[in-house]
Amino acid sequence: MTTPRPIVRPSRALACALAAGTLLATAACSDGETGAPSGSRTASTVAERGVAAQTASPTSTSTGPELTERGARQALITSEDLEDNWTQVDNPREWRDSLLVGDVDVAAFLNGKSDASECQRLVDALYDETLLGTPSGASALNGFQDGESRLLYQVAAYDKADLDDSMQWLKSLPDTCDQFTLTGGDSGDRTVQVIGLKLPDTGDARQGLTVTVKGNSNGEPATLTLDVAAVRLGTDAITVTNGGLDGASHDSTSAAVGNGTERLKEVRAGRTPQPTPSGVS
Repeated sequence: MTTPRPIVRPSRALACALAAGTLLATAACSDGETGAPSGSRTASTVAERGVAAQTASPTSTSTGPELTERGARQALITSEDLEDNWTQVDNPREWRDSLLVGDVDVAAFLNGKSDASECQRLVDALYDETLLGTPSGASALNGFQDGESRLLYQVAAYDKADLDDSMQWLKSLPDTCDQFTLTGGDSGDRTVQVIGLKLPDTGDARQGLTVTVKGNSNGEPATLTLDVAAVRLGTDAITVTNGGLDGASHDSTSAAVGNGTERLKEVRAGRTPQPTPSGVS
């Protein structure tokens, strides 16, 4: 597992190396379309390219009261909403992975700096856990661990225009950033691949990605695999980042998305979400 890194974000060119070869150091981790429930931490092979986005659900949930801090906390999932042996941790804000620190190789892009900047934004957002930008209102997050895998879950309110832009940006990434090279930092050159990930058909809009980073950690070959998911309900959204050096459990990503969206719907309807029965997802 990577050595905990400080919250202060390092420069893109230089960052601390991963401590013992594993994933995500101790705590961290868009109007697009895609979502998902499930379980184990088995090393998942990257799914076929081409599943980038899905149609928004026919039933809109865009109306609703303003999300409060209490409501955001109530909308967070618990370990009962996930399968397998996920346990909640106390310090998810500290998770960082130095494999994600570096600069995108602009020379490899046909459209040069324009497309490279979008890929740089993705890498930086994965490191900073700001996939949908900075919330404009209430927000809450929690994190879970299963072996060397990490799952970060966030609920937040956003400016509508910014949220729509972020979701569209996520939707574009399997095409714009399908494969690129990350340079610099202590991990050397890394190959990054981005493909679409199918999510449960829920929320007003959704987008899923699987991001694979292949490089070296402590002089040994290492592959970091992360599932990334975002679901919009009106001006509120949930985000999920799940994975590690052992792969990403797509089932767990789907469980977080499916159960989490239902919890946020309950909060937006003015109700208190009920605990998920043990063993049900």
